[in-house]
Amino acid sequence: MSFEEQQDFARQVADLNKYGQALNRCESVDEVVSLTLEAMSLLFEFSYSTFVEVRDDDLRVVHSTNPNLVQGEPPSDLARRAQSAGETLVEQGADAAVTADSNVTGALAVPARMGDEVTAVLVTRSQTVEEFGDEYIRPMEILATHAATAISNIRSRERLERAHRDLERRKEMIEMYDRLLRHDLGNDLQVIAGFADVVAGQVDGQTEEYAGKIQRAAESAADLIQRVGDLVSTLEAQDNPEPRDLDTVLEETVRDIEANYESLTVDFDAAAFDYQVYGGDLLDSVFTNIMSNAAVHNEDEVHMRVAPAEVSPDEITVCFGDDGSGVSPDLREDIFEMGVKGQESPGTGFGLGFVRALTESYGGSVSVAESDAGGAEFRVTLERV
Repeated sequence: MSFEEQQDFARQVADLNKYGQALNRCESVDEVVSLTLEAMSLLFEFSYSTFVEVRDDDLRVVHSTNPNLVQGEPPSDLARRAQSAGETLVEQGADAAVTADSNVTGALAVPARMGDEVTAVLVTRSQTVEEFGDEYIRPMEILATHAATAISNIRSRERLERAHRDLERRKEMIEMYDRLLRHDLGNDLQVIAGFADVVAGQVDGQTEEYAGKIQRAAESAADLIQRVGDLVSTLEAQDNPEPRDLDTVLEETVRDIEANYESLTVDFDAAAFDYQVYGGDLLDSVFTNIMSNAAVHNEDEVHMRVAPAEVSPDEITVCFGDDGSGVSPDLREDIFEMGVKGQESPGTGFGLGFVRALTESYGGSVSVAESDAGGAEFRVTLERV
């Protein structure tokens, strides 16, 4: 009979699954830490239990029943090596202890992983167990998996909430500028255009020409203000992001783009995007703006490849790489600012600003670089469900 088939292990798994359900209901990492340490204490009766959180390869002790480990401080070398290797590590004898005068006889460090990402390390030390076998390692690995899932879900919610707060602050600023532009500057431009029209009717020659230029500039500025206002209204109407099927949204967008732009061919496999992401009703507009740019800003035929990249448990990046003329390096940092465009661009400069505003409102990000084919590669990163 294998170890997994033994009755004691089956009971432990049942208990661990109950803890797993409770962990998935946790609202904060602190709750996950408390519940995980409770499970380690009740199910395994270890002498010392330590929960080490990992953020951007920075390891910190969140809580420990070991008096030699301080909250907020770096953990022992064993935890760091387990995180780096992404594997369970065991130490015995003197190497297992934190201090030279300790009675610890064995130590076990289990990384809590979601995919390739280690979000925490569970470390236990015992004064009675000299060798940690499968009867300890396997249940600890199951508990670590439950803890990793809970932490990953909490971090995803936190990132989305931060994105929502940032969006609300931006909306408030945009609304203020929108009111000032539409009301104050808009009224002034109407006055300028009106007086310029009167002057143009009373003069001739070069003065009439100048009056006409003033009138056209005022009308163009008023039209720009109106378009900015329409964009603001669109963003304000966005609902909170909800789960969307990425493959469906992309498939429909690619189909419409290829139907509207004969000069653009798209290499796309819907099966590669079998993921759910957070997005709103205008998620397809993000993809449409990027793909249509390749057709609009290139005179010759353009080939584009749409492929997933950097897929993690929390995020997925969609790459749109083409073989067109690309984006100038000195423009890449600013191209997502409202109104910024290339010197030869026939557009308004608002399309990619709109793309960034929408993507960030979903908790994601967008960037541009040079593609492998020498053209532009836009990368849209979205939160996974």
